[in-house]
Amino acid sequence: MPHDSHHTHKPADPMALELFTHRFAQVVAEMGELLQRTAVSVNVKERLDFSCALLDDGGRLVVNAPHIPVHLGALGPCVRRVSESIDWRDGDVVITNHPGFGGSHLPDVTVITPVFESPVLEPASEGKSELVGFVANRAHHAEIGGTKPGSMPPDARCLAEEGVVLPPMFLARQGVFDWPAIGSALAGALYPSRSIEENLADLAAAVAANRRGESALLELVSRHSAETVRQFMRDLSSRAARGARRALAKIGPGRYAAEERLDDGSRIRVSIEIGEDRTVIDFSGSSGVHPGNLNATPGIVRSAVLYVLRLLIDEPLPLNEGLLEEVELIIPTGMLNPDFPEDPSGSPAVVGGNVETSQRIVDTLLKALRVSACSQGTMNNVVFGNERFAYYETIGGGAGAGPGFEGASGVHTHMTNTAITDPEILEQRYPVRLERFSIRRGSGGSGGPGGWRGGDGLVRELVFLEPLAVSIVSQHRKEGPYGAAGGADGKPGRQWIERADGGRQALGSVDGCEVAPGDRLVVETPGGGGWGSA
Repeated sequence: MPHDSHHTHKPADPMALELFTHRFAQVVAEMGELLQRTAVSVNVKERLDFSCALLDDGGRLVVNAPHIPVHLGALGPCVRRVSESIDWRDGDVVITNHPGFGGSHLPDVTVITPVFESPVLEPASEGKSELVGFVANRAHHAEIGGTKPGSMPPDARCLAEEGVVLPPMFLARQGVFDWPAIGSALAGALYPSRSIEENLADLAAAVAANRRGESALLELVSRHSAETVRQFMRDLSSRAARGARRALAKIGPGRYAAEERLDDGSRIRVSIEIGEDRTVIDFSGSSGVHPGNLNATPGIVRSAVLYVLRLLIDEPLPLNEGLLEEVELIIPTGMLNPDFPEDPSGSPAVVGGNVETSQRIVDTLLKALRVSACSQGTMNNVVFGNERFAYYETIGGGAGAGPGFEGASGVHTHMTNTAITDPEILEQRYPVRLERFSIRRGSGGSGGPGGWRGGDGLVRELVFLEPLAVSIVSQHRKEGPYGAAGGADGKPGRQWIERADGGRQALGSVDGCEVAPGDRLVVETPGGGGWGSA
């Protein structure tokens, strides 16, 4: 990669850097708007389950549109890993969802476009000119194959059962698109996608978004020169590194440790060693490879760490990988860093690692740093569908309280930032009726003496109008989110099916079942922990 981020140069003029930070942010904001406008799926259009990013020529995250934290920290590792095996040319577009290549889980498909300085494809030039950076986006496809509609099978034991695995492949090579190859990949897996047309339509929207990002970045280059643009990317990274250094210094040198457990007893352990000029974040002691689908990837762990560092910084900064410049991450092989052999049937399942384990990693980091009580710690993933369609949603819950503030009720917290589908669209497009969607009063943990309450969770009740398969992937069903400094825990979540004939079937944290017309699903999401005055 051409440029090193540790250039010695005179520090940037703060005003100019601020302007460039906004210009970079504008590039990704335009990408996000176009992606939302041109996608066809409810998941992208209504729930906004996608993220856009600008990366430097070394594949390091520069700025993101304010989308979904769990996607964003993983985009840098993804672009860097893909770049190891690709000789980028102008006009290339590469797609992947492979967890071993910095992907998160199979429904999240990443589309990467390199941006070159002079986009002139002369045959003699072999499509070569100076690389300025990359634009990339990652969008959740509600259906990408697997043993169950919606590609989040609760009982998956390997990657192949979760859907179509796309190792990095060219969607376009030097401007020449190969849509049939992508269609064949989606149709040719062991458990192929049930919605190939929708997949291809959303991928076309993702390509259009990257094109928009590419032209917006090249506009900056033509106005200010490629070297200036690269320099401000480096300056922004240095600014992020300084911000992280200040925030960690405020917490103070020393060792901070915590452990949290998933509902099945799997451990997430972290030790944070803050030194004078280096911080080591070590996940040794976390559980081995998960037998089910709660395995995360180093990209996801990195996303969680990046997000927590960003929380500690009291200034408006984009999520930028410079935050991690002086942080050493140790992630031993296991649930947070499994191996991915070439054969998906021999690779671990990961769909819950991205959505659930990521949340619990954040909870563990915040517990170690004593920043706030635990938020709901889950995305409460609900999936239903049949061979014709799949629908996916995540449900908000209670946020944890902290020193001087109450937790918010009924919100998405930490690693997720999606909307929920409007009832009108939900009922118009899918065979369900939304019976109830309300605050779960009294589910937030109380504060200790003179303390602050955690936020309340939500209650969501759906009635099914035809036979469907339902999958649930959630956490905090065994014990509630922790209170801190003397505050009480929030209430754990729970879910069950009320059968049309009056029977009732409890559902576990990661579970699924078949439903018939008239059956209803009730989900009560966890409340946030309280914060005492201790």
